[in-house]
Amino acid sequence: MGTLKEVLHEIDNGIDNSLDRLFDLLRIESISTDPAYKDRCRAAADWLALELSAMDFDASVRPTGGHPMVVGHDRADAGKPHALFYGHYDVQPVDPLAEWNAPPFEPSLTTAADGTKQIRARGACDDKGQLMTFVEACRAWKAVAGSLPIQISILLEGEEESGSPNLEPFLTANADELRRDLALVCDTGMWDRGQPAITTMLRGLVGEEVIITAANRDLHSGGFGGAARNPLHVLADVLAAVHDTGGRVTIPDFYEGVGELPADIKEQWAALDFDDGEFLGDVGLSIPAGESGRSVLEQIWARPTCEVNGISGGYTGDGFKTVIPSKATAKVSFRLVGDQDPDRIRERFRTFVRERIPADCSVEFRPHGASPALRLPFDGPYLQRARRALADEWGTAPAISGGGGSIPVVGAFKRLLGMDSLMIGFALDDDRVHSPNEKYNLSSFHGGIRSWARVLAALGEEGR
Repeated sequence: MGTLKEVLHEIDNGIDNSLDRLFDLLRIESISTDPAYKDRCRAAADWLALELSAMDFDASVRPTGGHPMVVGHDRADAGKPHALFYGHYDVQPVDPLAEWNAPPFEPSLTTAADGTKQIRARGACDDKGQLMTFVEACRAWKAVAGSLPIQISILLEGEEESGSPNLEPFLTANADELRRDLALVCDTGMWDRGQPAITTMLRGLVGEEVIITAANRDLHSGGFGGAARNPLHVLADVLAAVHDTGGRVTIPDFYEGVGELPADIKEQWAALDFDDGEFLGDVGLSIPAGESGRSVLEQIWARPTCEVNGISGGYTGDGFKTVIPSKATAKVSFRLVGDQDPDRIRERFRTFVRERIPADCSVEFRPHGASPALRLPFDGPYLQRARRALADEWGTAPAISGGGGSIPVVGAFKRLLGMDSLMIGFALDDDRVHSPNEKYNLSSFHGGIRSWARVLAALGEEGR
């Protein structure tokens, strides 16, 4: 414990230097989606590889079909757990530029009206500030102890903000080099300013497009109305049948593989400072619409869903056109939890739809991606050690949270490398990620560095 105390002291004394390094990285306009910034993305990769090399990592910039990866391996002795840390150095475009209060690639430390110190720049939170919390924690350990508590490899991507087209090919081609005991992912957030969080669940996703065809052309509603089948009516009936009055999905066997939350996790969620009314009120709503008898947190983190994302058919332009359309289309997405099988969900939905299509109509389907849900074992040793470490730093137990959406890299790590991911980040809901005036609280940056230093120490413990 004495060494950890010295490491934390090193972090506190060196926070200004840590900020200077973060600002250097933030000045690099690494916008991955715009080809005009290709050289700047390479510059960010080179900067990071140089920093890792200076910390005695075996670091290199690796080419891909797009922007490069940065890979670093610590030259540490074997025998301790070996973790792969993931972050991304690319950022979103800055548009609309006129809404920024200061140039987006000229980072600054400002003070908000409530006295909070904030790092402001594009990428301050997503993900340069987050990844540098880990890098700076490693730097402090190296400076004090000469080595890290566990073996560390680092993978930094340059295309996360543009869909990660080269991530999975890179993981597949380098699987033996990158497969480790555990992945550490920092692209997540805290529960609030004073309470950290560990994201342990991510919902999976199935996307499906349904196209129903009735007549062989659009029809005049005066001449055919009442006699001809309207595919919009058919589609509306099918979609309405997907849910019962209690909000449950009625597709047969849909809930196969969906388990209940452990009692202690459910109690912890109930104790979180979460206001259902405020959550919905922020978007102009007031009545929870999911499964009755489930809290809003359960509904968005731990329960499966079926949502209609778009419906089209017939005339939708200005004015009016009295037609019975030939085709009607809906785009439907399913969020999955537990052990739900994406392929089975897709096929059961298709069967559900086919059974409701009149004999003189036809239906076709177009798939739009599928990925399973992910969950870190609640009683896993890595999770328990990380919980203790974060509680020691922040003075309160971390929220064991879920993610309503998906983080593609976490699924890729599980599917291609067989690794679970420990997701710990220090972003806040008001950090304006992807928006003008993106920021990262200094307390998130400083506390994040200290937190990772503690987590590394905890992961290296034996027999606890």
